[in-house]
Amino acid sequence: MTTLYNFTLTAQDGSSVALEKYKGKLVLIVNTATGCGLTPQYKGLQELYDAYQNKGFEILDIPCNQFKQQAPGSAEEINSFCSLNYGTTFPRFAKIKVNGKEADPLYQWMKEEKKGPFGKVIEWNFTKFLIDQEGNVVKRFSSKTEPEKMVSEIEKYL
Repeated sequence: MTTLYNFTLTAQDGSSVALEKYKGKLVLIVNTATGCGLTPQYKGLQELYDAYQNKGFEILDIPCNQFKQQAPGSAEEINSFCSLNYGTTFPRFAKIKVNGKEADPLYQWMKEEKKGPFGKVIEWNFTKFLIDQEGNVVKRFSSKTEPEKMVSEIEKYL
């Protein structure tokens, strides 16, 4: 059976990160962009991280430039933007594609596990997937779902 722990992502420095590193944690995976109307969600994501990280909650920030090229910067520019404007401290990875033939295998799997309003397509930046402590996708949130609206689901799984 496939779980989150079968996948590897590329860190911003180019190294490989086996996602089994997050075994036993509740994980929220978000495709992000720094130039999007939804970018202020970073503030709410950081608040969730601050509130729940010590209870076994992680957020994986995965920039994606597929939606109107709203994540155009380099890894350094994205990190600087997020740190200066939102004080983010959760892990951020290298940019990936979430849709199409070149979609990252992690996203192919998550979209298959929890389809959205457009089926197996990520509709926009800041689509969120909640992964339980066994590595299973348990919930998909639309890009418009504000982080504070996810508290009850997060608490349910913690």
